[in-house]
Amino acid sequence: MIELPQGQLYLVRPLSPKGYSELIFKDATTRIRRTGQDFQYQLVVQRVYEEGEAELLDDEEAEEEELNALAAEKDEKTFLLDEALHFRVEGREGSQKVLCWKDLSGDVGDVYEFVCDPSIKSDQVETFERIARQCQYERKYRKPHSTASEDDLQQFDFEEQPIPQASPIHSPTLARSIESSDAMFQLKNEANVSAKRDSIPSTSSVLGEPVPQPREEREVEPQPAKPTGPPEPAAQPEPLEILSMEIGELHFFDFPSGAFVLQDSSVTAQVSDIGNWNYWLHIASKDRQWLGIPVIADINPVFNFEFLSFIFNQFTEDGSAYSWLLRFKDNKTLERFQDGLMRALWEQLNELKWNKVKEQDRQYVLDAFEDLNMEDAPIEEEEEEEEPEVEEPENDAPQSEHYDEEEEQDDVETDEPQDSYTNSALAVGYKHDRSFVVRGPKIGVFKHTPKNHLEFTTNISKVETPKGASFVPKKVMLHNEDRNMILQNDTDPNKLYRMDLEYGKVVDEWNVHDDIPVLTFAPENKFAQMTHEPTFLGISQNALFRIDPRLSGNKLVDSQLKHYASKNDFSAISTTEKGYVAVASNKGDIRLFDRLGINAKTVIPALGEPIIGLDVSADGRWVLGTCRTYLLLIDAQQKSGKNAGKLGFEKSFAADSKPQPRRLALTPEHIAQFHHETGKGVSFTPARFNTGKTSAESSIITATGPYIVDWNLDKVIRGAKAPYIIKRYEDNVKADDFKFGTDQNVIVTLPNWVNMVGKQHLKRPTRESIAGDFQRLSTPRRSSGRVGTRESGRYKLGKDEVVNSPY
Repeated sequence: MIELPQGQLYLVRPLSPKGYSELIFKDATTRIRRTGQDFQYQLVVQRVYEEGEAELLDDEEAEEEELNALAAEKDEKTFLLDEALHFRVEGREGSQKVLCWKDLSGDVGDVYEFVCDPSIKSDQVETFERIARQCQYERKYRKPHSTASEDDLQQFDFEEQPIPQASPIHSPTLARSIESSDAMFQLKNEANVSAKRDSIPSTSSVLGEPVPQPREEREVEPQPAKPTGPPEPAAQPEPLEILSMEIGELHFFDFPSGAFVLQDSSVTAQVSDIGNWNYWLHIASKDRQWLGIPVIADINPVFNFEFLSFIFNQFTEDGSAYSWLLRFKDNKTLERFQDGLMRALWEQLNELKWNKVKEQDRQYVLDAFEDLNMEDAPIEEEEEEEEPEVEEPENDAPQSEHYDEEEEQDDVETDEPQDSYTNSALAVGYKHDRSFVVRGPKIGVFKHTPKNHLEFTTNISKVETPKGASFVPKKVMLHNEDRNMILQNDTDPNKLYRMDLEYGKVVDEWNVHDDIPVLTFAPENKFAQMTHEPTFLGISQNALFRIDPRLSGNKLVDSQLKHYASKNDFSAISTTEKGYVAVASNKGDIRLFDRLGINAKTVIPALGEPIIGLDVSADGRWVLGTCRTYLLLIDAQQKSGKNAGKLGFEKSFAADSKPQPRRLALTPEHIAQFHHETGKGVSFTPARFNTGKTSAESSIITATGPYIVDWNLDKVIRGAKAPYIIKRYEDNVKADDFKFGTDQNVIVTLPNWVNMVGKQHLKRPTRESIAGDFQRLSTPRRSSGRVGTRESGRYKLGKDEVVNSPY
């Protein structure tokens, strides 16, 4: 959009012991560029090589072609152009111009400075500053800057302290640094005077450094989609019964600063029953109504007793999302509030009175919503996780492209698909390095290369029954050493089909049972698909059974059928390496079996939301359930009593004991930021552990909307805050799973695209990573020929290697 072609980039730390000033790029250019997302722009600073320097480096690294792309990333600094940067321009003696913005990932006071070369004209810098304001306006209000007046753009003219000198020659003395620190500390204390209360510890112990109240913005044309301040409260319905009422502090998550800001030092938080299994959370002070929201699962409640806090989300009718924090004076107050809110949430989800639930089941539910450490968590301090060694850059080129009979062989570009189907399911091979992607009545086959990329192998272009009827597979499972695939046709749930992958066609049609439809199915044990094991397991809404294709007639094994008279509404099934079975339901409970045909050894109580996916660690220690808005990690090992050390699959838990749950959810502030970016709430895909015959589970992968989310299992067990990393894509993720035998590579399926991403490309949730960086995808380099070798990360598919429709 605009470029300043010459200058120097510094990182200045006025208050840091790390050093006052660091020269990042001696020669650099800065520009503002568009991204692949509407109203999203980036401030980019790129190193400029001296004449001959780049060619010399290219010669030295000619044999390591992939490393060049990685090195290029180190020669570029990218910043999401957001008002949180406090981007500003200052003129200095001799007509020198300096661009300055906050280092959001650094310490307090840290800034980046781009010192323009004297050859840069003042009007160029003024134009750059004006375009930067326009970009910030568009990001904030999600509409073109042409609708903004000059007054509207003035809110992005940040009045700050003078920009510190970048050159080390002008470094201040130590005394000046100390004085600045004292002044900053005094300002913080003054800003927090109104928050002090004798009965409550300092706000900074919970919320980090307090952020001053944002200044009142000039009135602009109403833009309901993306406001950043607290919304107007909804009308308060008449309560039939008050479940809890407590006094506390109210804090609001401020998007620009990325922190919770104190709104009111004394509010009353009331949870009430308003009838017909509906419940209401109302927060008000003596002189203001702050908010009123229904108590539903989407508020994503999190209780933290260490900091006496309750964090939750608010979603308004216009699609906006907010995050709030209530802080109470002591544990007893928080416990009373928790009892009332959890009773409301439980009754709303289950339409069952809380007092009818057993005491141990109630405690199980409460434990799941607290920030608790698992019992076997290591006690040592958490260390910074080392970044895995990066061998080569991620291949962001599509792994399959639209096939056009009229295209020239060396001119294949990614276009919109011409069929009406999108990718819908993924199956990852255990025995052989292959992945299979379902797209309508077709299946694409992809090879895992030694350098951890996907390479298209073939296309099974027609999935049809032995009688020739085409169908779209609803569910697929690899079987018999990955030589077969079991498929289900959604229109005929009583039958299953076996595809011979060597021939690429369905060769068997199995009638499972005339009266028992198959809801879903799973291998006989965790690694059965690597063997010749012929049988596998299935469930209907209220039955668990074994399927044996060797039987004549119906394939259901009657002697291993467990049929429940009541409707349990089963939804998912998973198995361990020993063949123990876990079955989940839409009611939210989970049953653990050591074998088929008998009652469950353990029934894990429901939290309320339906379970849509289930996985179990190979040893049976960890059970992982997926609900729409959170994951549920359960330790199935018994800790005390006569069965200590036994799994809930093997022996029932004592009457006064239950498995220990851990509810894995995105933090409410991250949920609000996800919603702020996408306009959609959280909806997880079925989560999975990484799997391998010789490696223990260490990570959990799932996705919501355009984000993949990777949880670190060790950090989860330790109780770390936000123990996950993310990556955003341009489209919603349809399916995802780890490559077999590792947690460092994830296979990701989008509606029209498939690839394998290295874990090093997932980042901690920040404004930058949540907004996403689509520059490489949105402005691809067009080429009329192939790039690199077949093993290269930049290999381009030729006509003979692309699929007949996109994957």
